[in-house]
Amino acid sequence: MYRTGNRLIRLLYDMSQKDVRAVWRRADAVCFDVDSTVCKDEGIDELAKFCNVGLEVSELTKKAMGGNMSFREALSQRLDIIKPSRQQMVDFIGHRKPRLSDGIVELVSLLKERGCAVYLVSGGFISVITEAAKLLSIPPGNIFCNRLKFYYSGEYAGFDVDQPTSDSGGKTKVVKMIKEKFGHKQLVMVGDGATDMETCPPADAFIGYGGNVVRESVKEKASWFITDFQELIGELKSATNVNTDNLLNGVH
Repeated sequence: MYRTGNRLIRLLYDMSQKDVRAVWRRADAVCFDVDSTVCKDEGIDELAKFCNVGLEVSELTKKAMGGNMSFREALSQRLDIIKPSRQQMVDFIGHRKPRLSDGIVELVSLLKERGCAVYLVSGGFISVITEAAKLLSIPPGNIFCNRLKFYYSGEYAGFDVDQPTSDSGGKTKVVKMIKEKFGHKQLVMVGDGATDMETCPPADAFIGYGGNVVRESVKEKASWFITDFQELIGELKSATNVNTDNLLNGVH
């Protein structure tokens, strides 16, 4: 876990799995984490490998997950090792297509059919995440993530610290903003990590996802933890069938 202020982030969460399933069935908005959730891998680790500093960044990631530094500190230190230039980012995106998690395309499509708004909320980078969003037909305005900065020469110049997702607690701020700005009544956050779990509240429910990597703390604390998006798809389809049957039988 990353440190948030002077404490480790925790989930003060008192919903049963039945409660979470009920919110999921009537959700009017869903926010997905991207790394290890929408996509099968961690974007920053893949970028590090591409820039030939994978081992160094991997070691720093392990230290960061121990809770000894904030998310921003961890992000800054890893990027200082990678130092990706603008051209390296272009090459990285051009040579590496997004590896979408099994079932995510069908799930996002089904949510949209139900009139549910879909957002991507991530600590990753806009240039990388946009490629995954295109495959899911998610508009740019529904993407909330970090942005790299470059000098005129194209060399790495840091990242935009004004983006809320660049610091601990940032995803929570984004979810709160989305609810207030768009007026969503039932918003669900889906993700693999502790920073996703801490968004509830203001999210009305959280669903832990372990289809690519299982975070034990998330598995332990999440009221509903899944390893296959088909479980979420099935829940939505069963709810649709029940509603259809009720209409046919005159039940309102």
